[in-house]
Amino acid sequence: MESYILDWANLLLRWLHVITAIAWVGSSFYFVFLDSSLTPPVDDDLKKQGVSGELWAVHGGGFYHPVKFNVSPPKLPDHLHWFYWESYTTWLSGFALLTVSYLWNAKIYLVNPADPNAMGSAAAIASALAFLVVFWLLYDGICRVFGQKKNGDATVGAMVLVLVCIAAFLACHIFPGQAAFLLMGAMLATSMSANVFFWIIPGQRTVVKALKEGQPVDPIHGKRGKQRSVHNTYFTLPVLFAMLSNHYGWLYSHELNWLVLILMMFAGAAIRQFFVMRHGYKLGRNGNPLPYALVGVAVIVGAIVWMRPAPVAAPVANAPVSGAGSVEKTGASGQNDFKAVQAVLEQRCYMCHGAAVQMKNLRLDSPDSVKQHAQAIYQQAVVQKLMPMNNATGITDAERALIGKWFEAGAPTGP
Repeated sequence: MESYILDWANLLLRWLHVITAIAWVGSSFYFVFLDSSLTPPVDDDLKKQGVSGELWAVHGGGFYHPVKFNVSPPKLPDHLHWFYWESYTTWLSGFALLTVSYLWNAKIYLVNPADPNAMGSAAAIASALAFLVVFWLLYDGICRVFGQKKNGDATVGAMVLVLVCIAAFLACHIFPGQAAFLLMGAMLATSMSANVFFWIIPGQRTVVKALKEGQPVDPIHGKRGKQRSVHNTYFTLPVLFAMLSNHYGWLYSHELNWLVLILMMFAGAAIRQFFVMRHGYKLGRNGNPLPYALVGVAVIVGAIVWMRPAPVAAPVANAPVSGAGSVEKTGASGQNDFKAVQAVLEQRCYMCHGAAVQMKNLRLDSPDSVKQHAQAIYQQAVVQKLMPMNNATGITDAERALIGKWFEAGAPTGP
């Protein structure tokens, strides 16, 4: 029953997390586009009000005319919309999902049982949480110390890039690959939401309070908020890649998975730079941003070529299967025989999907259940190579091939 309830919690939290993330990323992308597309106002009345930029747009059933005030409007409106719940709910739902999916089952997801020097569950949980907190403290310190100095943006960008590379290397050497990739995404997303919570919204509240009290507005709050908001938009694509990539076993299980992660996150940031500069380029304010996109695409193509699988030699007929050698072949089909497949499942899968434990409410210790879930077994163990989790039971490529041949032969479970 516990597993069943956790599965529902996982599903509903994942649903909520995706919905709120779409809202947050969408609003972030929109305001970056808006800032990059503003043009000086033409109307004299707008100039007198302190408007620094305007945009005319058409969408859906009408025309829109947003304007931006350089520091603050001359008069505060009665109704002011705040953009922060998208960020907060995304982080809260994401952390709840991390807790249900990974922290609750730390001994499975955060610890590699095959490693004799692996830390315990409590230490793994503490280390995972430390990644989120320590990165934010270091990143925030970099922004505080160097952000407002000469060439501050470039200095901060370079230092944060180095910091992310170090974090990726450490994560992939401390945690199993799947958990490392997810934690890198959670780490960056935590800093994004912390930017909103600790800097962007407090700065906006300070400005609003000053306006209500008739006090002069310090422009530093807008500058700091803008800096953190820009950082958030560059974090976005790397975070999305890190979150999605943990569904692809061949990616996070690579022997240099930390380098794979760095390359792909760098490609995402470069491609995001293309889109950020593209709007200003159309208005003649920026140079052609196409090189950024080409660099990003080149890195991705290079990673694809570098990681391509080596050619697999054709299997020798009637050759014994590693890990299932104790099971004799029964019938002419040899490797495709269900008894051999069953032996592999018993050795590699029963630990989590047997009589004692049924992770994801899935049992594989009966022919009927194996037949019912044959496609899922094939997809998870053969195609995506996601299971066994972190390959804790040491399934071999030959055993995966055996399951694949059995499935492609119709997944027979009878004599």
